[in-house]
Amino acid sequence: MNDRPIRIANFSGYLGDRFTAVDEAMAGDPVDVLIGDYLAEITLAALAARHGQDPSKGYVDYFLDQLGPHLAALKERGIKVVANAGGFHPAGLADELRGMAAAEGVPLRVAHVEGDNVLTRLDEFAAAGHRLEHLDTGAPLTAWGTRPIAANAYLGGWGVAAALAEGADIVVCGRVTDASLTLGPAAWWHGWRRDDWDALAGALLAGHIIECGAHATGGNFSGFSHIPNMLVPGFPIAEVAADGTAVITKHAADGGGVTPDTVTAQLLYEIQGPVYLNSDVTLHLDTVQLNDAGPDRVRMSGAIGSPPPPTTKVAVFGQVGYQTVNTVFVTAPDVPAKVDLLRAQFHRHLPEGVALDITRIGTAAEDPETQWDATVGLRVMATARTREPLDAYDLAGRLGSLYLQSIPGYFHDGATTLRATARPVIDYWPALLPQSAVQHRVVIEDLVIDIPGPEQTALATQPVHPEPVPEIRSSTGTRTAALGTVAYARSGDKGGNSNVGIWAPDQRAWEWLRGALSTAELRRLMPEIKELDVVRHEFPNLRAVHFVLRGLLGTGGSSNQRIDQVGKAVGEYLRAKHLPIPVELLDGTGA
Repeated sequence: MNDRPIRIANFSGYLGDRFTAVDEAMAGDPVDVLIGDYLAEITLAALAARHGQDPSKGYVDYFLDQLGPHLAALKERGIKVVANAGGFHPAGLADELRGMAAAEGVPLRVAHVEGDNVLTRLDEFAAAGHRLEHLDTGAPLTAWGTRPIAANAYLGGWGVAAALAEGADIVVCGRVTDASLTLGPAAWWHGWRRDDWDALAGALLAGHIIECGAHATGGNFSGFSHIPNMLVPGFPIAEVAADGTAVITKHAADGGGVTPDTVTAQLLYEIQGPVYLNSDVTLHLDTVQLNDAGPDRVRMSGAIGSPPPPTTKVAVFGQVGYQTVNTVFVTAPDVPAKVDLLRAQFHRHLPEGVALDITRIGTAAEDPETQWDATVGLRVMATARTREPLDAYDLAGRLGSLYLQSIPGYFHDGATTLRATARPVIDYWPALLPQSAVQHRVVIEDLVIDIPGPEQTALATQPVHPEPVPEIRSSTGTRTAALGTVAYARSGDKGGNSNVGIWAPDQRAWEWLRGALSTAELRRLMPEIKELDVVRHEFPNLRAVHFVLRGLLGTGGSSNQRIDQVGKAVGEYLRAKHLPIPVELLDGTGA
């Protein structure tokens, strides 16, 4: 047990994040633990295909290349590393790291966490009466009608804590929850019990804030123009105290910034409401407070924890077909008529079993200054259950055959080749499984440690917040302006649902924002959600209104047909919408 806060630094928010982040962290301020998050749901789908082709793979090679140059320095400084780069084969990744360390003569102890990969246990679960119900619909997995190719249960952080307690220098995991990468080290460092709910909730919150890397330091932030040195924003650090309160900061020499608004943005990212469920603890976000604690330092307090749910999520993936997609361009004038003719030509002789999704991108300027101001994109996607109808349709050939027999001003990017080869479509089923059915284990050399499920569990449901009565009290009247003039937003995905949080950086705008952003007003601003189930919550401490748009992303990012595949741009789209705003809130904004 340590008295001082543990300093945990992130170096990866997803597979493909900045390669030099480990180099930067090693050159930055002193920390106790480095964490790397690589496994988004859509990433698991891609790794599943790789593991199926070669069972010796399925982990993130990128991680080895990042860490390799620093093994000796990590040991010398006593810095621990925890990452979920193990993907579908954490044991294989651990073996690779041991081999690299041995080759350099560095005595590193490497552990791996396993038990998340439950694909081979699905029949066992069915026999035991576990229905693997869909998280949103409650339908059993048997109703899916798709053969699973991957199934990974979300593990908690106690396996990571146990590995560190046994002296592990590096802990590689498969599908642990993202925040477990932080919760596990904090629990180990402070010697927490499994029922230290508030402390665990605070660590879970800290993990949620830093899990996406530069998201907390100005990346993907509506107010990016107010953040210094955004050319290369640094990666965040969480200082987690013994009571679970935490300070979010960054390496002092790095770019970007940490403010209450950058932290709010990440806090509202990919949540389903004020109740944040995790395998080890349930975090109640509506009591959280953020306070400026100095330059690039934000203190988080007030997190309340309660026992975790009796179930954990299982990410199940299965192949549901094939798709081919290309983008062509249409030039004004008469864009609607031109698109109509193209649609008809694309559908001519469409083979049975092939479906087309045609999406127009952008709007041509009324009086274009350049050719590109007169240009809109047309994304054409062909899908089918099997590859053969797509081969017969030949989307690339169809698009390429229309230059002399279709509309004027039709072209594709001459620097690219139209895609001809169909690729698999992987669908997603977020299932529920009792935590007691999961075999959570830690392997460190010849030692195997079984991690029991939680002794205490409890069902927690999202609160119900009444719709506001729209009242605009303004002594100076209103003026129509973009919502983004007075509000920030952040959106993300959870399976087929998109979430979006909108908050007022200025306290003066909060009462207006909460009154203006009713569910009905959101439907008016976003006509594409008029048929969807929308859930609304308020976060007064954060001056935020939060919505879950159920089904906007179909059944999940890996298979839906939206161009904004995982809903990352929904928040900015909403900020671009115009509505009446009190004039006093617009003073000084230039609107």
